[in-house]
Amino acid sequence: MRHLFNSIILFMLMLTACSPPSNEVTVYCTVDQVFSEPVLKDFERETGIKVKAVYDTEETKSTGVMNRLIAERDNPRCDVFWSGDPVRNGVLQSRGITEPYQSEQTRLIPTQFKEKDNHWIGFSARARVLIYNKTLISPDSLPRSVLDFTKPRFKGQFAIANPLFGTTTFHMAALFVKLGDEKAKQWMNDLKANGVVIAASNGDVKKRVMNGELAFGLTDTDDAFEAKKESDKVDYIFLDQQENGIGTLIMPNALSLIKGSPQNENGKKLINYLLTRETETKLAKSCAQMPLIKGTEVPQNVPSLDNIQPMKIDYKETSDKLEAIQSWLKAWTEQ
Repeated sequence: MRHLFNSIILFMLMLTACSPPSNEVTVYCTVDQVFSEPVLKDFERETGIKVKAVYDTEETKSTGVMNRLIAERDNPRCDVFWSGDPVRNGVLQSRGITEPYQSEQTRLIPTQFKEKDNHWIGFSARARVLIYNKTLISPDSLPRSVLDFTKPRFKGQFAIANPLFGTTTFHMAALFVKLGDEKAKQWMNDLKANGVVIAASNGDVKKRVMNGELAFGLTDTDDAFEAKKESDKVDYIFLDQQENGIGTLIMPNALSLIKGSPQNENGKKLINYLLTRETETKLAKSCAQMPLIKGTEVPQNVPSLDNIQPMKIDYKETSDKLEAIQSWLKAWTEQ
């Protein structure tokens, strides 16, 4: 009898050792740690739930943790995927890695910024912009569309980040959807012929423009916002705002609950916390992200989505296109 009792105790101890602590939540995050970590620390303080966060590096932005989630599909270790854009969430959804979750706050988010079955929900958005060095090029001389980058007068003066990673991949996939494969491939080949510099990251684009190595480049509003704080030589514009233009790519953050996650309920609590005006205000103040929830308080220097002509895209279609063009983008990058 004593041997049986000891066996039961040993079995219970083994179960406890194998089970994750109940008062924690694991989040995989592609948003810059300097901006996302303070928000997650606030969640810890306010709820008492310990956050275990895994962040992407700048060079493997958006793909590193996504690939990790794919590898862990049969043994999930993450509860929430916090992505800087929804196309990665779409890739995970297509592979059966996410599950629907309708938070009470979901109703506050505009329809175009959430997946119809709530496999991902958007909040605080960034946009793709042209950042430029005012000492090298005047505002009147700037391209007004991404399609203008191929004009001879801009030869060798501009950069894009490596299109295999981060928001640049998203941007290229969106342009393939918008322009069609043939026209998009021709445009990218023309970029190469016009001397485009392929930078390591959006941050690298920002740095090269700030230090005067290049006149302009494509980056995101958060990088452009940081650049303006660091240097009075730098400014940015929204592209493709002319009548009948293709519009500016809008990139909401996106949250997904991971299917079969260890701490599913705590994952839901984290999603609920992030989908609030308070979180959107924090991200607006720290990195000029534009809120999706009406009535959110933001600093005066944060642009309003109401004043930007957006690129009209289907995020699901763009997510599928992102996967379809990866091998072509890799070959283009290595040419």
